[in-house]
Amino acid sequence: MKKALGFFLGGLLATGSIGAYAQTLTVGMNTGDAGILDPHFATSTSDKGLLHWMFNGLVRIAPGEANPAFIEPDIATDWTTSDDGLTWVFSLRDDVQCHGDYSNLDAEDVVFSLRRAANPDTSAFAGDYSAIDSIEATGDYEVTIQLSHSIPSLLGLLVPYHGGNIVCQDAVEDLGDAFAQQPVGTGPFMFAEYTPQQFIRLEANPDYFRGAPQIDEILYRFIPSNSTRDLAFQSGEIDMLIGSGDQTWVERISGLPNTQLAVMRPGEMSVIHLNQTMPPLDDIRVRQAIAHAIDRDELVQFRGVDVTLPAVSPVPEGHLGHTANVPTYEHSVERARELLAEAGYPDGVEIGSIHTTSSGMLAILEAVQAQLREAGIDLVIDAVEHSTFHEQIRQDLSQLTHYLAARFPVADVYLTQFFHSDSIVATPTGVTNFSHCDVADDAITQARSETDPERQQELWATAQSQIMEEVCAVPLFQIMQLWAWNDSLDLGVEARGSLNLSPPITELTRFVD
Repeated sequence: MKKALGFFLGGLLATGSIGAYAQTLTVGMNTGDAGILDPHFATSTSDKGLLHWMFNGLVRIAPGEANPAFIEPDIATDWTTSDDGLTWVFSLRDDVQCHGDYSNLDAEDVVFSLRRAANPDTSAFAGDYSAIDSIEATGDYEVTIQLSHSIPSLLGLLVPYHGGNIVCQDAVEDLGDAFAQQPVGTGPFMFAEYTPQQFIRLEANPDYFRGAPQIDEILYRFIPSNSTRDLAFQSGEIDMLIGSGDQTWVERISGLPNTQLAVMRPGEMSVIHLNQTMPPLDDIRVRQAIAHAIDRDELVQFRGVDVTLPAVSPVPEGHLGHTANVPTYEHSVERARELLAEAGYPDGVEIGSIHTTSSGMLAILEAVQAQLREAGIDLVIDAVEHSTFHEQIRQDLSQLTHYLAARFPVADVYLTQFFHSDSIVATPTGVTNFSHCDVADDAITQARSETDPERQQELWATAQSQIMEEVCAVPLFQIMQLWAWNDSLDLGVEARGSLNLSPPITELTRFVD
């Protein structure tokens, strides 16, 4: 059990004056600072993981799981749906309190929150909610959602993940722009303090409707250096840390005494997105050359076979709708050079990439850079701080974008967010379509409202095949979520998976002697 943390005295000393004899869980994160803490805009792994402990949804996937089969009530107590699947009525708990001095959460808050999530001016995930025709409060604690057409999983959009995180109307309106750095939710832990480039502190929510947490506070420290973070864990300075995502880390950490290691699903999908509007990537032969120059098997070996799954399709293996029956591009440096020559680049070509300085992601792109160089493709990496990376790639400034993402495990989510034209970056409805891909729009759109599961699977397979034929992107692999913690920490549940990419820290989590 952590007690009475001291003061900052450089990189490895304990952080902050936190309060006497508090049960403080100290977490080490692999980024240099916080990004956007508004849950309807937060897309980075570090931010989503933190918000995971602060917000609720109408429903949730049971803590420690990532499979939609484990969806259960959260703020909603129960729900009904019409025979045609277009009308959903949710009954809400009446004992959910917003953090701090804000009021009890009711149907008006839920309506406000979901409408905000569906508005491109106030959400990065608005495209996910395009099928929602109306959201209304039909009672003090009842919300009715009307769909314009059936979709693969409405409940999947209502878990506390991305736009499904429920915010409190009074807090959003009261804080204004400050909400993005002082988020207010209803979850077991609430925002307390932020020191840039050092830490965020969360306090236990004594009014949490499932019961007050047994941990008093969470200290979320920004430690971008893998070696520094590992050393802090080994010395007992931090209780929990995110892994560097490679085989050697797993082997080293699993050998430490008194340590729990978790390899959680879903994996983050590592994909190279190719911006078709920027020469020379507007020539499909150049995109094909890049695909042939990348040796996926070598990259999997580089990351580690126990923590990495190879990917050939834009939809991850294990997700509903995935198919591996897509055009593939065998590793061939000779063929890559031939394609470049055919495209008018016999002496090679230069491609630019804006990329995060986050060490785990940067190591992947540097490995790809070395492979491309063998084929005469000079990948120039402009490395910037993680939040700047997210900002700039959404301004459509990068020719090649390397992106890691975990999403709700249904094909529609990946296909819509990364490959439908409505999601093209730097547009009013832009999300994460960095390639400007639009070849699969019809199949993606039709699949959303298809009620025949077999036909829906066929449409999703068609979309994946079209995307790979056009070489909108080059899927690399899935990286499993790697976390470790001191075994004096009892999470309260088994950590098999997490959509939000951080272990389940709930009211059940506690330190044990």
